[in-house]
Amino acid sequence: MNQLIFGNLVHRPLRSIISAFAVAIEVLMILSITAVMLGMLNGSREQNSGIGMDMIVRPSASSVLMTGSAASTSVKVADVLKKLPHVQVASPGNAKFTIGAQVENIFGIDYDTFNALRPFEFVSGGPFAGPDDVIVDDFQAATAPHHKVGDTIKILNHNFRISGIFKHGKGARKFVPLETMDALDGTPGKASFFYLRTDDAATPEAKLAIQEEVRKEILATDGMQQYNVQTLDEFLAGLTPDHLPGFNIALNVVIGIAVVIGFLVIFQSMYTAVMERTREIGILKSMGAGRFSIVSVVLRETGLLAVAGIVLGIASTYLLSHFLHARFPTQSFAVTPQWVVYASCISLAGAFFGALYPALKAARKDPIDALSYE
Repeated sequence: MNQLIFGNLVHRPLRSIISAFAVAIEVLMILSITAVMLGMLNGSREQNSGIGMDMIVRPSASSVLMTGSAASTSVKVADVLKKLPHVQVASPGNAKFTIGAQVENIFGIDYDTFNALRPFEFVSGGPFAGPDDVIVDDFQAATAPHHKVGDTIKILNHNFRISGIFKHGKGARKFVPLETMDALDGTPGKASFFYLRTDDAATPEAKLAIQEEVRKEILATDGMQQYNVQTLDEFLAGLTPDHLPGFNIALNVVIGIAVVIGFLVIFQSMYTAVMERTREIGILKSMGAGRFSIVSVVLRETGLLAVAGIVLGIASTYLLSHFLHARFPTQSFAVTPQWVVYASCISLAGAFFGALYPALKAARKDPIDALSYE
């Protein structure tokens, strides 16, 4: 039977290759879309962890990613926050989500307070020297066309001069002065969030107690009762697929399309194979092969095609990951073992379901009719 299965695959090499490629494309689609989407989330988590803040204060209408609405709160709120007990630094900011040559967040910051959270590590150049200056991280500078200090780049339809290049991991890849961001946004003197750094503590429990006290002080302040106050851990916990509207929907749509493609190709391939082997099936049944044996032959053949396609799809995904990282250093691409297993199981199940009807059709063939088939 094993020789028969291999012989069937070799007898129609082009069809076998196309079937395997269909499964590979299915795996590649699932892994690549999840890698891009999860990579964006993981990248955001890593970037926010490197800012140096441990609490975030936002107007209640702000989105999870802080990019859903214009700045609406006076920057002077930072003066109120920094006077609270246990607050060492309060830094106002304004973030804008842009889709152009790349998808990115542009941060408008008050440099002195933002740098006080955790100092920038400059690779070259330094802080803003004027309102039209921008500082970018080393990944952004390495992205084609490569940039260096003194170059001019366009951000939000405004020309900025690069005054410094810093080591990545500070919340965003491009920072401009908060006053300039507000002017471009039409919201002078406003901020969309405030980063806080609170007192250090000897233990995590003591740190949490300090943060809770700061939270209560903020919410007890006149005019701030409706503000959203989160610790860094709470904020990062919100950067998951389940907390982002549409994330899982988009993911499921792509997976569904990929499964349909794999199912149809395998179904068509195995159905055609069964029709071509009608006489062969009759010979097997006349020699005593039962229905289970016939079904087993078709499904085992499908299993070999699916496994070959899965291996090819996984290898192609990792090659694509390396290519994208080299071509787009700022884009996070997270191929996780968990999703490799999921994609493999989904593709294997889709292939078997696609071959099930042809297998059952082959098993039901009458041996006499099959032997007389021309």
